[in-house]
Amino acid sequence: MNKPISPPLAPEILPAALWGTAAWLRASGIVLAGSVFAAVCAHVAVPLSFTPVPLTLQPFAVLLLGLLLTPRLAGATFAAYLLEGAAGLPVFAPNAAAPVSGVAHIFGPTGGYLLAYPLAAMLISFLWRRTGRGFASALLSAAAGDAVILACGALWLAVLPNLPAGSAAALAVAPFLPGDALKIAAAAALATGFYRLPRSTRSPHPM
Repeated sequence: MNKPISPPLAPEILPAALWGTAAWLRASGIVLAGSVFAAVCAHVAVPLSFTPVPLTLQPFAVLLLGLLLTPRLAGATFAAYLLEGAAGLPVFAPNAAAPVSGVAHIFGPTGGYLLAYPLAAMLISFLWRRTGRGFASALLSAAAGDAVILACGALWLAVLPNLPAGSAAALAVAPFLPGDALKIAAAAALATGFYRLPRSTRSPHPM
């Protein structure tokens, strides 16, 4: 017997399949571009003699991408960033106090900050999308995410080298507060400026 010939795809199915592929490729491109942006920011680093944690633009990348991307994309971007670093790619900030790479870098003195990035980015995105996209709500959302990063960084130093809480805060939080305030304000200004652009000049689909 002859094999029955399968009917061709219904006209409405093929566009849906193509759209699903296009959306997946677009999301993958955003995640990759975001992780590259984070890596570039990580290499804008200034070592500090009194703490093993360098001053970098990494938190700025977390704050800005948290405001620009959806929670899912923001979390995926920094999960991909951590995976890239764990695989040995040079995406983390150079650290003279702990000159290691890969998984060893994640378990170094800056590991608390790094592991907090996906959670902080998702939190920022979630908060801003539920409090409106004004400048004040962007500031508060970015500040909440930054607080998570600093808290995790201090907790990591308190637990891993077994430092007293005060010493951990002095090394992991206090030196970075002025710079982080500037990063919060800059990220909030850029994100609100982006969303004030005419819709025709932005991506046709929400990030």
